[in-house]
Amino acid sequence: MEGQIIKLLLVEDDANLCYIIQGGLEDMIGGYKVLTAANGEEGLAVWKAEQPDVIVADIEMPVMDGYEMVKRIREEDEHIPILFTSGRVSPKDVVKGYELGVNNYVKKPFLAEEQHAHVTALLKLTRGLQVQKEVPEVSIGRLFSFDTTRGVLKQKSGEERMLTVREADLLRMLCEHKGQVVRREVILSRLWNTEEDYFASRSLDVFVSRLRKLLADDEAVELKTVKGVGLILEERKV
Repeated sequence: MEGQIIKLLLVEDDANLCYIIQGGLEDMIGGYKVLTAANGEEGLAVWKAEQPDVIVADIEMPVMDGYEMVKRIREEDEHIPILFTSGRVSPKDVVKGYELGVNNYVKKPFLAEEQHAHVTALLKLTRGLQVQKEVPEVSIGRLFSFDTTRGVLKQKSGEERMLTVREADLLRMLCEHKGQVVRREVILSRLWNTEEDYFASRSLDVFVSRLRKLLADDEAVELKTVKGVGLILEERKV
């Protein structure tokens, strides 16, 4: 990201905190243009008008909270990196954010340098994922195929299911390494930008369970857990 201005949308209802973060990123760190919004509704409007590179948002806000804002953004854009900033530590709250398509959490309070590190790491990660060479459609077992571009799981019967952003990212990664064990820490690092975070790890378990249910009708494919190592999407003759 050297030499590039990062256009960051900051959605935060605390005006003082907003001022501090904006000043820290623009004046102390440098290389940022910070757009601000006081709630999720304003955040949606700024996102549509300005098309920022990354969004940093609080969860609890008036008019529209962070969850609803992220839900609406992900209906149209599955790629823009989104970070939640919050003092919340409940696993349920954190999992909800990840399920909606949030890429990472930054716990309040935090320094501008810490926020900068999260933002730059996430931008490198997500931009790298977007430019990777993708096979548009991958067959899975005997009954399924996966449209990697649209994130749609198709059955040969004609039925289609649109996966969530996180489900699609995980299945895409497993398909890239079909028949090979993908280490758990590699998945967490690539999709959640962490290797040891408890909440990200529990979120991964949720999405693995969901994908298993979706693929359960086909005896020729199995999403297996290799205990203590990782996951493997395995095809077999039946």
